[in-house]
Amino acid sequence: MEIMFFIIGLIFGSFYNVVGLRLPNNESIIKPGSHCPKCKHKLSWYENIPVISYIFLRGKCKNCKQKISFIYPAIELLTGILFLSSYLVFGLTYNCAIAIILSSLVSIIFVSDSKYMIINDSPLLISGILIVIIKIISEGLKEGLYSILSGLLIFGIVYALMLLGNFLFKRESLGGGDIKLSFIAGLSLGPSLGIFYIILASFLAFPYAMYISVKGEEGMLPFGPFLATSMLLLYFNSGLAQAFINALLGL
Repeated sequence: MEIMFFIIGLIFGSFYNVVGLRLPNNESIIKPGSHCPKCKHKLSWYENIPVISYIFLRGKCKNCKQKISFIYPAIELLTGILFLSSYLVFGLTYNCAIAIILSSLVSIIFVSDSKYMIINDSPLLISGILIVIIKIISEGLKEGLYSILSGLLIFGIVYALMLLGNFLFKRESLGGGDIKLSFIAGLSLGPSLGIFYIILASFLAFPYAMYISVKGEEGMLPFGPFLATSMLLLYFNSGLAQAFINALLGL
């Protein structure tokens, strides 16, 4: 079962590369098929095996010999590991299904936000709808509605932080995708972990922000991957994180 989840994750990771790279450009995720972005060479089946093909081709296109971005095998491997972790942590449960949905969303965000600084609405919308359905089926309508309210609360907090940041820095401080992602985080984590998700994401982003500041680079920090990482870390370790928060509140 573990191997199956890992392989399925690798396959989906290959698809999430396509989604993350094409959606921001308003391209179809179905046509054309997988191809080299430089010479448009259509990949044969043995050139399209997750991770293995990258190693076999030594990271170069078979046709034009140009380097293939390392992001492709990295996302494939990441998704495989996340799918496997979802099963190992939660077993065959509704929580495992939500973990896989969140893992899928995180993989897509890593591609799109890192390259284009865009988090598309459609992956967020689909993820949100699926999570709400699972919550209602597994916990009942009341808990499902509570999860939606929790999502709206975290959405509202991050939106308020965006307005404050825009006022202080006189420019856009957070993207719309970051705010919408926060609804998914609140929906999945609940209110207390949802608030902690914002704090943890800021801590995760701080070293990188300092790095680009020291290098003197200008422009916005792609905050989406840090928010997504924070959300996933807390979901996989929700019990430990909640105990930590309770201990802090007890102080």
